Amino acid sequence: MNWNGKKLLEQFLPPVLQHSLNDECRVVVTDNNSSDDSLEFLRNYYPDLPVIVLDKNYGFADGYNKALQQLDSEYMVLLNSDVETSPGWLESLIAYMDAHPEVAAVQPKIRSYKDKMLFEYAGASGGFIDRYGYPFCRGRILNVVEQDRGQYDSIIPVFWATGACLCIRKKDYMEVGGLDARFFAHMEEIDLCWRLNARSRKVMCVPSSVVYHVGGASLNQDNPKKMYLNFRNNLLMLYKNMPQRRYYSVFIMRFFFDIMAFVRLLSTGNFKSAYAVVEAYSDFLKMRPYYKTVRKENLAKTIVGRIPTQYRKSILLNFYFKGKKTYSAVFKDKGRLIQNEN
Repeated sequence: MNWNGKKLLEQFLPPVLQHSLNDECRVVVTDNNSSDDSLEFLRNYYPDLPVIVLDKNYGFADGYNKALQQLDSEYMVLLNSDVETSPGWLESLIAYMDAHPEVAAVQPKIRSYKDKMLFEYAGASGGFIDRYGYPFCRGRILNVVEQDRGQYDSIIPVFWATGACLCIRKKDYMEVGGLDARFFAHMEEIDLCWRLNARSRKVMCVPSSVVYHVGGASLNQDNPKKMYLNFRNNLLMLYKNMPQRRYYSVFIMRFFFDIMAFVRLLSTGNFKSAYAVVEAYSDFLKMRPYYKTVRKENLAKTIVGRIPTQYRKSILLNFYFKGKKTYSAVFKDKGRLIQNEN
């Protein structure tokens, strides 16, 4: 997926082609109505490369939806334009999918392109969410990113796989409705994987496959727009997918935690981000009535009531009050592990 990313294409497209092209694989670039000279670059330097040109910027979510509808393949890989691949990255993912038909989607291990000894924020070695919908990773909890020392090299089921590099069966993608176009960007892959897990389709991390992600190529981590999308979309995701018996108690606690986040942003002078939290809640309440039908459909198709890879407690309380700031610290007691390293 490309949007105004000519420099990223120049840097990262060559290794993708080098490490991915074979008789059973093809690389397709989707352009989200770029206003730079991305398309001219592709025409001049890669005239034989298939390119899907969209008529406007549909965002990450619907951009992929519209592109993948045009492709006919058993497996599809959603790959950000700021990802550097490594030799054998694709073969490991496909081999695992071939051997495990019960698995709908897999992700590789994601390391930081800027410091290749560190995990990358958006995915690391597999994604999870806690009781209240806050995402974290095996290798990254909140803003603490671990060094990769091989401690998370086991293949495990995860709650979500990163959209930076997501290999998924097209059949599963289409059956659960793809990415939510109204999300535009951020949290859309977690929402997709929630639907897959709830319908008893597995999502896995295969760390023998390794890629390197720049991250923040579209919006920086502290960008108020990103803050807004993360808060709004996370609230929508909870409403869409969480069973009735837990939703209201969870929402009350989420509201309390988010008020604390709002106060912290104000106290540090980050007024634009604080306003983004308020705006996110306002727009969530406006959008929620339009999701009633979607929620009803999701819950009707839910097979797994409690997804094993959802952490039963609060990752925030562990982080701020118990000082547990790494995945291995949180799950050191194997008896409490969320059935993801058995």
